[in-house]
Amino acid sequence: LGFERQQVELFPYPIIDLNAADNLASLAELARLVHTLGYQVVGQLSQKQGSTKKSNVVGEGMLKKIATWTDGPGVVGPMVVRKKSKAAERFGKEKEEEVDEETEEAVEGEEEELQAPKEQAQIVIFDCDLSPSQLRNLESAAGVKVLDRTGVIIEIFSRHARTKSARLQVEIARLTYLAPRLRETGGGEDRGGGGVGGKGSGETSLELDKRQIRDKIKELKGQLQAVNNEHLVRRSRRDQEITVALVGYTNAGKSSLMRALTGSEVLIADKLFATLDTTIRPLFPESRPKILISDTVGFIKKLPHDLVASFKSTLDEALNASLLLYVVDSSDPSFRSQLGVTQSVLSEVGVTDTPTLLILNKKDNLSNEQVQALHNEFPEAVLISTRDKVDVKNLREKIIEHFEEDMIDLDLLIPFNVQGAIGEVRKNLKVLQESYSETGSLLKVRGNEEKISQIKKKFNL
Repeated sequence: LGFERQQVELFPYPIIDLNAADNLASLAELARLVHTLGYQVVGQLSQKQGSTKKSNVVGEGMLKKIATWTDGPGVVGPMVVRKKSKAAERFGKEKEEEVDEETEEAVEGEEEELQAPKEQAQIVIFDCDLSPSQLRNLESAAGVKVLDRTGVIIEIFSRHARTKSARLQVEIARLTYLAPRLRETGGGEDRGGGGVGGKGSGETSLELDKRQIRDKIKELKGQLQAVNNEHLVRRSRRDQEITVALVGYTNAGKSSLMRALTGSEVLIADKLFATLDTTIRPLFPESRPKILISDTVGFIKKLPHDLVASFKSTLDEALNASLLLYVVDSSDPSFRSQLGVTQSVLSEVGVTDTPTLLILNKKDNLSNEQVQALHNEFPEAVLISTRDKVDVKNLREKIIEHFEEDMIDLDLLIPFNVQGAIGEVRKNLKVLQESYSETGSLLKVRGNEEKISQIKKKFNL
């Protein structure tokens, strides 16, 4: 997709059964997406449509308006241009001259109504998904590159992927998105040589490109499976650990909360999808038993299904978590619908029964009245600001208390001659009291019943 040097954008988008607030929020979100790519928005257009299944998505009048921004023809050109005879070309030229003379005044009137803006757009972006034929028609009418919402998101993912796993997942999604659009992006119809013995017409260049993409996707999936197997091995070692997964809409503040809870230097940026790679760090100061915090990829409305499928292995951190923290930006008026998007995506990958805790983040952007209203609406939620150390401390204690509800207290007598037992206990259990007798150390501990049983069996206690 590389358009790093392009600096201006246009946003026409069809409105389908959405209220005005949803439309504005969706458009503002799209503006932030392209801002993340480093582009500048120079204008926006909208049109009510009952469906996005039309060949041109928008009406003929809207195509002409778009053309005033892009200096395009404003009409969809033919898919195939047939060569005319000289007589036909001469006859067509005479007819065009007659039409031009008859409609000159009308055209002048239209040009006055659709006066071109001061700034020209180099890319047109639609806030919906476009089929390959729609992309071709719109590019023909606009005369510039056209992208849909999915194309923008995939481009952002491509730029922000850092680890091998994330890069493989994004590339699979990108190629899956690109494959059906090859014809629309200029794939030629030249044929290669035939098969054995040179007989037959052979593959067209388009067919060859598609086959190469299919082969590449298959190869990437094989590499991704190998990487996922490594992740499974590491995850199996954490099976006995308590894990908390931060999930939520993109730019809700998950990475900021991750840094506040763990003290780790994770990337924080006021951009959408700044974090694509899963990060796992222990809660700090460390608790006993140890609690691991994982930061996951953010979600967004109309997230492409191919990306959801590609990032399923990443989202498995949420699937295997002991507790999910649903992080939302409480200062965003649309956070309720964003929470619904998060729950829907997690449901797609099978996360349904994991205990959850709602975190209403960025309360420092709210008034006292707004904070009280949210307390009344979400009495079980935790309102915090990651900049407030007291809020972070209280959340840390609440997380620990959540897990301690299912723990038991037990007295363990560890003989002096049993080597390594006390270290194992301190590592995996919370020591409440400690005393000594003639035979050994007497520890009052709190922990998971299964973990306590494992330690007792291991050291014959």
